[in-house]
Amino acid sequence: MAENRGASVKYDNVQKSYDGESLVVKKLNLDIPPGEFLTMLGPSGSGKTTCLMMLAGFEPATYGEIFLNEKPINNVPPHKRGIGMVFQNYALFPHMSVAENLAFPLQLRNMGEAEQEEKVKRALDMVQLGNFGGRRPAQLSGGQQQRVAVARALVFDPELVLMDEPLGALDKQLREQMQYEIKHIHERLGVTVVYVTHDQTEALTMSDRVAVFNDGVVQQLSEPSMLYEDPKNSFVAQFIGENNKLSGTVTEIRGSECSVKLDDGTMIIADKVNVDNVGDRTTISLRPERVEIVPTDDHANTITGTIEELIYLGDHIRVRMNVCGNDEFVVKVRNRGERWDLHEGKQQTIGFAAGDCKALDPVA
Repeated sequence: MAENRGASVKYDNVQKSYDGESLVVKKLNLDIPPGEFLTMLGPSGSGKTTCLMMLAGFEPATYGEIFLNEKPINNVPPHKRGIGMVFQNYALFPHMSVAENLAFPLQLRNMGEAEQEEKVKRALDMVQLGNFGGRRPAQLSGGQQQRVAVARALVFDPELVLMDEPLGALDKQLREQMQYEIKHIHERLGVTVVYVTHDQTEALTMSDRVAVFNDGVVQQLSEPSMLYEDPKNSFVAQFIGENNKLSGTVTEIRGSECSVKLDDGTMIIADKVNVDNVGDRTTISLRPERVEIVPTDDHANTITGTIEELIYLGDHIRVRMNVCGNDEFVVKVRNRGERWDLHEGKQQTIGFAAGDCKALDPVA
């Protein structure tokens, strides 16, 4: 990986209101070190795009301060912040060639023609479009236009690049390809990237860290693996990846584990994450791939349910069951050649470890 040459970013108690009454961003405190790829992830209306627009200078902060390389920038206009920007609609000039689109931000910075040509060529080569400089945007595919937009954001060597849902208009296969390309470009250049998306797979694939937003508040800021493996509340558990939910009441707490009586009376042992006291209501979070269809003696929890549906998906079989009153309980059975006797209507025992089921705050 290239040596980090990116900018540091700091949100210091930042708030944003559009109507003077309700806050769409609430007391955001966030430090982004140089060279990090940080993704702001969340549903529509969660505040993530507003945070990006405030950093870009397109929206003013209602309260608090934003720092770029430890210098306050609230009163710095967008064109003087030196930030590269990639939008979902690419925002390419249709009357200009690809090379002219890339040269435009260099002209604004009064660079000489020789330097412009060098930087444009380097940027096009970086996104594997070295022979496309003479084409117009309309002559390019969606993926090629997206690459040009990335190249234009990087051509003037910014320390910080902002990306607002840049892959949203691409088909699934091309979107996945571009995720890896942007990730590898970031690794080579070492610039700081702040990326906004509502796509959890995109966030997990590309990011060094992910800030999960909901209702204007960062619910969890962690590395991708921590978000998935160790969610800190029910919102994060539900939003990141597939998740089985079981509701119950805490009956005993022993260190990092707790006993939970599920609503149908079943007792299980769970990882105590977001509950405090005996008697607390809790929602158990359990990932489908962490459930074993043929439990062994070392599983802390074994439960019997009814198979409702089997779906063959090649690398695994998706088994939907009715477990403890939840008929949307899913088990992913890896396709390893074993011929389990699985069929709809069968009573099937499953098992899972205490550490794999998280006792979180209750979901209504």
